[in-house]
Amino acid sequence: MREEELNQLVYSKNVIEFVTVANEYCLFVENNTNFTRPDFIDRAHKIFPLLYLKACLLPVINDENIEAPEKFVSEVDYNFLLNKLSSKLGQFDSYQEVFDEGIQFSETSVGASLAENICDIYQDLKDFLLTFRLGSVEIMTDALWECQNNFSNYWGQKLVNGLRALHAVRYGDVDLDEEETKHVSSNQNDSKESNSWIDKHFDNYFEKED
Repeated sequence: MREEELNQLVYSKNVIEFVTVANEYCLFVENNTNFTRPDFIDRAHKIFPLLYLKACLLPVINDENIEAPEKFVSEVDYNFLLNKLSSKLGQFDSYQEVFDEGIQFSETSVGASLAENICDIYQDLKDFLLTFRLGSVEIMTDALWECQNNFSNYWGQKLVNGLRALHAVRYGDVDLDEEETKHVSSNQNDSKESNSWIDKHFDNYFEKED
């Protein structure tokens, strides 16, 4: 592709809207300690389908010169966030999976983790955003292609699987507060810990201006 075509692609309406929603998703996940469990589940239930829709509307990239972008989210970062989300979701983290390649070889049901789904999606999106913010149209195109490819082959399925689990919890006859009775105002210590980790590991380039 010529540079002019790349500029039109990476700054197109559908790409900018996807970047906006992807950024909102990452900020939401990073600041999970600021939400009570019911509020977190409610917000996740709303942003999952929006993210799926915006990913579906991304333009198709046909370029033979694509190179694998740099990765930013480390295994340590991933596991730290996974532990936070598992604690946030509590007993509502686990659900039975029906779209798993191994299910045909299993005599029992296959379990899945909603926290793991959220983290897997986050990892791809955060890597995409931190690469996309570099500003080179070639690098931005590479990042967009990989994100779109990963959506098709990997985290798109995790989105719809997770949405099914979120729907069951959101509209089920369960007490979402369970053992979590603390509100945002009483979670200040956890929030500070989460924010310090975010400041250390991530540059919130896309954070909205006040």
